[in-house]
This record gives sequence, structure tokens and C-alpha cells, in this order.
Amino acid sequence: MGQFLHQDFLLTTEASRRLFHEVATELPIIDYHTHLSPQQIAEDHQFAHLTEAWLEGDHYKWRAMRANGIDEYYITGAASEEEKFLKWAETVPHTLRNPLFHWTHLELRRYFGIGEWLNPDNAQMIYARANEQLRSSDRSYTRLLKKMKVELVCTTDDPTDDLMSHQIIQEKYDDLKVWPTFRPDRLFKIDQGEHFRQFIALLGQRTGREIDSYDLLLEAIGERVSYFASLGGRLSDHGLDQFEFVTPDPKTAATLFSRALQGDTIGSSEKTIFQSTLLVELGQLYHEVGWAQQFHIGALRNVNTRLYQQLGPDIGCDTIGDHAVGPSLARFLATLDHQGKLARTILYNLNPRDNALFATMAANFNDGTTPGKVQYGAAWWFLDQKRGIEAQLEDLSNFGLLPHFIGMLTDSRSVLSYPRHEYFRRILCDMIGRDMENGLLPADMDWMADLVRNVCYFNVKRYLGL
Repeated sequence: MGQFLHQDFLLTTEASRRLFHEVATELPIIDYHTHLSPQQIAEDHQFAHLTEAWLEGDHYKWRAMRANGIDEYYITGAASEEEKFLKWAETVPHTLRNPLFHWTHLELRRYFGIGEWLNPDNAQMIYARANEQLRSSDRSYTRLLKKMKVELVCTTDDPTDDLMSHQIIQEKYDDLKVWPTFRPDRLFKIDQGEHFRQFIALLGQRTGREIDSYDLLLEAIGERVSYFASLGGRLSDHGLDQFEFVTPDPKTAATLFSRALQGDTIGSSEKTIFQSTLLVELGQLYHEVGWAQQFHIGALRNVNTRLYQQLGPDIGCDTIGDHAVGPSLARFLATLDHQGKLARTILYNLNPRDNALFATMAANFNDGTTPGKVQYGAAWWFLDQKRGIEAQLEDLSNFGLLPHFIGMLTDSRSVLSYPRHEYFRRILCDMIGRDMENGLLPADMDWMADLVRNVCYFNVKRYLGL
């Protein structure tokens, strides 16, 4: 019987083991899409306990606890921190074959040197041991990042964020890069009445102008992009639950923007016109400033309306959407490509049904200027488990060029999530190693080692111009 999480975990051949232990494991991490807190990085936050570091804001764990019959009181409610942790420990044995089981124990081992598998019998002991370490200076927020060899973190930031934490980080740290990522999702919510008007007012405050026209909106966006760039920003990111694209119409978009500011109701078809027009404007801007644009497409959010009304968004009540995306995505990319203004682009799908669609779509718009200019992005959210990662790598390999892939990201709110990169690297190395031993790839260790190095580290470093 094999030992759980032994050093060759997920590595099934000698070639796989060599690729991981001799090549992948020592490479630094460039995490180009996260939801880490820039404020906590700037403050070099010291966690008070493992619950704060591990459970607060982790909707993956919250979903599992609810599925295990844990009352909300112990998840997002008023229970003590230790009570919440003990309920998570009660849930862990039931996560068998869920990636949470692997992640949980990789995180305990890599950050705290705890090799036991978490369960109710040892939970208090593990909680005490981890808490003791978290209180030490070598387990502060930035020390945790450095422990995992993280070289660059890209946070996710609203256009109205003041980015003061990013300024502090740049002044404070020489050996850690943290870049803001421009996430303008609220710009498209023109149908949300007063919430949209409040957002536009705040954007106006940030740029020192009253934004009362579409042209002034575009000027304000341009200023914010420049400000993000001044603090290292080289990426945008768009979360589009549905991707609907029609012919851009700047005149109509301007009229719709004025109507929204005046309090008029904006219908769904009108919102699509506004979104389509603004997406093209932003795409042109990203191309002009040399950024890469990311599109996370396909979530169906907040489906449990009771919990959404009680707790708000991002609490573990989202699912995979099944909206058609192909024709609209193709029209959008073709519009920018035809203008010669398609920026480097990364496409992420959430519905596994769309894997081949996204992989082939990305390959349509590579133009010979940059290897892997349009990327089929890493397995995202519900797909960042073993089967999902393998499927993404298989489809990328079958329909594109795996050697130009820019690799894994955490997409996480927790600084304890970095073993997910190790998880990905083990899966990648095993896939390549198995193909080598089965005669599907050349048994040339130097050649395959270069592939692993590039996918795990060097490709994204080049892609971002590091």
C-alpha cells in the first residue's frame, strides 16, 4: 500500500519523477492571477490563528462544510475561531477524492511541517501547532510567500482602488514584486441603477472630474490604466458570466451612458450594446499600452438567493454556467484583430464542455508576433483539480502548442494556496513522463526538461516582460 502524499505523489514513472524533482520543484512561482490582499502584503500581516489564514473567505471550504451538514453558525457565523476550525477538521475526512483533501494536507506539510492527516481526533493539536508557528516572525505574510519561492504576485483591483498598498509594497520590498491587475467589471453594469451611478461618481473622484459623458468616461479609464501601469500593472482581467457581443456602436453607447446617469432603466439588449462597445475600447487601450487582457468566462453566480441576501457574493454559492459563448467570443476577437489592435489575450472557461472551443479559439488569433500571444488559460475554479488540469493540458496540447503555455495560477484569496502550483507541476511532469515512457514523446530528458521549465516559469516571465 502506498504512503499518502509521499515524495513521488502523482508521479507514476521514473521520467515523471526526474522531471519534477530535478527540474520543476526548484523553480520560482509567478502567480499572475490572484485575489490576495495587497493591504495584508503591505502590512506584512501576521495571522492570529489558522482559521484566519485558512478559512476566512475560502468559499471552497465553506461549500464543503455546508455539504457536510455543518451549520452556518460555524462557517460564516458567530462561532469562535477554534470552533470553526474544528468543524472544518470534522469535514476534511469527507473530502476524500475532492481536491480539498490533497490541498489541505499539502498546505499543512509545506507551510507547517505537519504530516498527519487532519481529523477530529488531532484537530486541536494541529491547530495549536500551526498557531504557534503563525505567531512567529518567519511566518508573516511576506515570509510565507518567500517560503514558497513566490517571485511575483498579481492582485485583482477595481479601477477605483487607490492602490496605496501597492505604493507601500514598492517602497518596502526589494525582493518581492506585487502588481495590480485592472478588473473593470463594474464598468459594464450599466443596468444596475444607483449602484452604477455611485461607481461612476467614485471613478470621477479618483480622476478629479465629473464624468457626465461617455467621452469623459473613456478619458477617466485611460487615466486609471496609466496609474495602474505606473505601479507595475501589465494585465487586465474581466469576469464575464455571459459573453454576449454585438457590433460596437459608440454613438448608442454614449446615449445609453447618459440615460443611465439620468436614472433611466437600461434593458438587457441595450446593456449588450454598451458592453460590446466598451470592451472594444478597452481592448484597443490594452493593445496601446502593451498589456495582456484576461477573460474569465462562464460562472453562474449567487444561485442560492437566500444566502446571497444574507451574506453577499463570493460565499460558495456559484456554479458552472452553460451559456453559449463561441460566436460572440469569435466576433469580439476578430473585431480587434481586424483593426490590428488585439492585445495579448488569455481565455479561461469554467464549463468543461467548452475546453476544445476555447483551445481552438485561442489558436485562431495567434498572428506570428509573439509565441503564444493568445493563450488558452489554466484550468479555472471548479476545474483546477487533477482531472480538470489534465483535461486542459490535453486539449491545449491537441489544439495548440503546449511548449508556449504560460502555466498555473492560484486564483486564490489565501496565501496558503501556493501548493496548488506544486500540484499542477506534479500533474504536468507525470503527463510528460508517461508519454516519454510510452513512446509518445522522445525519451530526451534535456528537451522535456526545457518544456517543463518553460511551462512552469519562463514562458509567463517572457509573456509579462519580466
